Amino acid sequence: RKQAKRANQKHRKGKRVAKTIGIIFLIILVGLGARFYKDIARLTGNNNPFSILSIFRPVDLKNDNGRVNILVAGNSVDDSGHNGAQLTDSIMVLSINTKDNTALMLSIPRDMWVQIPGYGHSKINAVYPDGGMDLLKTVVEDTTGLNIHYTALVNYSAFRDLVDAVGGITITIDSSDSRGIYDPSLDYTTRKCCALAKYPNGPVTLNGKQALNLARARGDAYGSYGFPDADYTRTTHQRQMLIAIKDKASSTSVIANPLKVSKLVDALGGNVQTNLQLNEMQALYYYSKKIDDKKIDSYNIRDLKGSSALMLVGDMIDGQSVQVPAAGVDNYEDIKAAKPKVSKNSAGYGLWNVWDKKTFDITKIVVGSQGTFGLLTAAKLKLV
Repeated sequence: RKQAKRANQKHRKGKRVAKTIGIIFLIILVGLGARFYKDIARLTGNNNPFSILSIFRPVDLKNDNGRVNILVAGNSVDDSGHNGAQLTDSIMVLSINTKDNTALMLSIPRDMWVQIPGYGHSKINAVYPDGGMDLLKTVVEDTTGLNIHYTALVNYSAFRDLVDAVGGITITIDSSDSRGIYDPSLDYTTRKCCALAKYPNGPVTLNGKQALNLARARGDAYGSYGFPDADYTRTTHQRQMLIAIKDKASSTSVIANPLKVSKLVDALGGNVQTNLQLNEMQALYYYSKKIDDKKIDSYNIRDLKGSSALMLVGDMIDGQSVQVPAAGVDNYEDIKAAKPKVSKNSAGYGLWNVWDKKTFDITKIVVGSQGTFGLLTAAKLKLV
């Protein structure tokens, strides 16, 4: 009897422990679910808790004959004390070809001189403060001929935290300078010290802060080297890092790690604003995970026809150093009709193989983020 009594006591004790563990696990799940919903609501602007169920409803993405174009802009509103924090100093169009599983990334220089409807002329990085992402979308469409389907606004924290969430990234520095790259500009975001970037040629591994600093470095301080094209070199590094983030975010080491997935959600939730809905992000992830890095083309507007026929040139207007079309101010016809020799990923038609041949939009030169951003946003939601 005593043995039976002890056995019953152990059984009841085991049930209590299991029940306690179950309650704790349930609390954790509820907490994570609430946190996930909060992040998704902030990200998409949709506060309906049932919107999360949309991941079970397939959706057709907006597209042009299979190509989905996303405008991604980055500012520094989360960096206190940063002058011109509302200016979008990083502007990129990201595009996924859902028919042949290729992608393209197009950087738009922050100093490009454009006409802003209702405001006159200005650098393109000043469009967002004047009229938000809708106005920036209109200007990009007007000056490039692109049809933008989705937009995303990203701040400093999103980029930095995404890199940390995936455990850092590795890129290859390939500078024409044998010393590598160096921008001695001080890092004012922490401790008011340290060069923004100093790396040798070859593979380098970066944490979130280092990646953010490299994304900001233009090599415009005295003593800099390895930044032959200043802001254009900066955007090249940005595109490199976005691809590296995409690779890590879709890797098994991240997908199978709930903590890293949670950090990805947190990084995006409070730091990104997009008109992509949850099921659209899921659809983007579905397509983006099929794309090999070798099938992602990377460009900036100036070099669409190569270094021998630059599309943009430097000029001084109203006392500002700006980039204007080589054909003349406000003449973007050459950019709209640009046909680089042949894209290494798009057999037969160069970059324009998916479009209506009569319109020659620049639509195909775009990849989103974040690749890039769009790739990452969709990836993190799919993982959850």
